[in-house]
Amino acid sequence: MTYTGEVEVGGSADVQDAGDLQITKLAVGEMNNNAYLLRCQLTGEQVLVDAANEADRLLELVGDGGLARVVTTHRHGDHWQALQAVVEKTGAETVAGERDADELPVPVDVRVQTGARVRVGSCELEVVELVGHTPGSIALAYDDPDGIVHLFTGDSLFPGGVGKTWSPDDFATLIDEVETKIFGAYPDDTRVYPGHGHDTTLGVERPHLAEWRERGW
Repeated sequence: MTYTGEVEVGGSADVQDAGDLQITKLAVGEMNNNAYLLRCQLTGEQVLVDAANEADRLLELVGDGGLARVVTTHRHGDHWQALQAVVEKTGAETVAGERDADELPVPVDVRVQTGARVRVGSCELEVVELVGHTPGSIALAYDDPDGIVHLFTGDSLFPGGVGKTWSPDDFATLIDEVETKIFGAYPDDTRVYPGHGHDTTLGVERPHLAEWRERGW
């Protein structure tokens, strides 16, 4: 079956292979959050991006393979409702952005900043801080063997715009960060996996950057 990235709460997960990394996307919770289970196909090690909600479903997704770590993209509660339960059940290491870590409901084992690396077995994700939606939001970039970048953006970048901000200054910061660190760093075929909703690519979104700036959100 072809991966579409179009998942619904209560529905099945969508799975794709990205070189040595298998990406499984699941929608959970009242706010239709995306959770991503990443599995190294060489070692079997697994990492979860955002234990957002529905711990039972997330643990079912993890299965018997164990969970090495959980990365939380930012401090907002809809992205960590299942974090404590998942960590208690699996013993997974917790990872979050340095400036959001103290706002999470569990101790954060590894506090990361731009340039840090998060391992998934033989695969590696690079951390990119994106300030604006929250002070410590992070994105995670995986460069697969075919040269395609897979970018997990939390609530900082979606199809159609950047994440919600609460002041003009925050918006200006976020759009600058996204334009410089994301659009300025990665090619058009980069695949974007947001914290809610459907996937997109940078090539689809790039022509609209000026429009986003003009409208202010």
